[in-house]
Amino acid sequence: MRIVRRLAAVSAATLMLAVGAIDAGHAAAAGTVLFIGNSFTLGTGSDVAEYRRETVTDLNDEGDGGVAALFKTFAEEAGFAFDVAVEAHGGVGLDFHLRNAKREIGSRRWDVVVAQSYSTLDEEKPRDAAKLIAASRDLADLLRARNPKVALFLTSTWSRPDQVYLDSGAWAGTPIQAMGMDIRAAYDRAASAAGAAIVPVGEAFNRAIAVGFADGNPYDGIEPGKVNLWTFDHYHASTYGYYLEALMVFGRVTGRDPRSLGNEERAGTELGLSRAQVGALQQIAGEELDLLKRPRR
Repeated sequence: MRIVRRLAAVSAATLMLAVGAIDAGHAAAAGTVLFIGNSFTLGTGSDVAEYRRETVTDLNDEGDGGVAALFKTFAEEAGFAFDVAVEAHGGVGLDFHLRNAKREIGSRRWDVVVAQSYSTLDEEKPRDAAKLIAASRDLADLLRARNPKVALFLTSTWSRPDQVYLDSGAWAGTPIQAMGMDIRAAYDRAASAAGAAIVPVGEAFNRAIAVGFADGNPYDGIEPGKVNLWTFDHYHASTYGYYLEALMVFGRVTGRDPRSLGNEERAGTELGLSRAQVGALQQIAGEELDLLKRPRR
């Protein structure tokens, strides 16, 4: 949810001004940014996992970078001087971080926090948003105890082909877009409870499929001229998918149009994407972010 409905620990007016400034493209040129998440934050299954990890601070001292390092690169290219950190563990939700990493998360007075939870909402009860909503609210309280003006973003993740095309999947038999939309609906509820803003990565994946850039079903092969947004396990993202995720976070946090990075953007080149692919991914991210400027019906 782009506009704050509810607050914990700060006035609605204060946070709405902070989030509104970011949406309008007036984010501070410097500050601290923390990424909280799991393998979808770490870039697992792709070259993003190892990309420039020395440029960010891993609060768990495991040398991780992932999407946080991609964001850092984009930000530097755009003239932002962010101090970027990451606190991530594979296969967990936000509730895990609150139980096991409160000291790390509360170690600094963060200006911006980008958080992402378990990909099916709840590992034990897929499609159930209760744990996500409660953990998002508790995370907001923890962060605002240190900085009442912190800008909190929740990353709504993508549809997983293994959850859609396999009979064992929690979204079996539905269109590939459906899981991402259901995840977004759950994150909207969590954002409302936590006074947070949404980074709609799952919908950017859906857009990539809709415009013909990406193939929607990797199980039956990848159509010529299209890319696979997922890696070999049809679960985690590929380099293309993580690059799109990072573009969405960059645009949402900074207010800067990701298309402004240009098709010679450094990280895309270093990760082996063609100029055409970089430009297409930036266009997809830009168009999806444009939708957040319009009232939702």
